[in-house]
Amino acid sequence: HNYVGTEHLLLGLLREGEGIAARLLQANNISLENVYTSLMEAMGQAAPHGSGPMGKTQAQAKGKATPVLDSFGRDLTKDAAEGKLDPVIGREKEVERVIQVLSRRTKNNPCLIGEPGVGKTAIA
Repeated sequence: HNYVGTEHLLLGLLREGEGIAARLLQANNISLENVYTSLMEAMGQAAPHGSGPMGKTQAQAKGKATPVLDSFGRDLTKDAAEGKLDPVIGREKEVERVIQVLSRRTKNNPCLIGEPGVGKTAIA
């Protein structure tokens, strides 16, 4: 398209999945999946098979097992939800810079470098 319409804004809000728009719809018993599908149809596009409003396939949303990733990595999202990560204090500048890099359309991969124990993982 050559424009950004309200339907595109609503799709963006739905893809976030946890924002005020999604909570408002869910509070009124409106399925995010149905809104997503209806929006895609209204825009003349078929929703990709198995895709949902958060841009994830159904397999991804169900938490498909990832044994190789689990053996080599650490789920920082889970650790944060369980309160296992230390708070990031006094690193606002670094956090803002990482957010800025991640928000780019291209070259959106920040690289945190530094000596062990300086708080790279806390920023991540």
